[in-house]
Amino acid sequence: MVTIRGYAETVKKDVFTTKGSYCGKIADLDLDLEKFRVRSIVVDAVKGSFLSSMVGEKRGVIVPFAMVQAIGDIVIIKHITPTVEEAKEEPAQPPAEE
Repeated sequence: MVTIRGYAETVKKDVFTTKGSYCGKIADLDLDLEKFRVRSIVVDAVKGSFLSSMVGEKRGVIVPFAMVQAIGDIVIIKHITPTVEEAKEEPAQPPAEE
């Protein structure tokens, strides 16, 4: 059950992945008020952090609550890796002129 105290204590906690990569801080929670449960967390991803680099330097990243592994002094989410299609490819260099 989500309480006001629980909400206030969760917001602003640091978020790390299971591999120890820093992501940012919790900015908000998306609540399902009919079922009294958390649907997702909104992470204010720090520029240059692991999560920020995964989503193109976006700040308010919505992470489904199913990816949350633990909430204590910090929040731990599952580590994700990009697929081959998602990995950033460097643009092809134009041929050198002779």
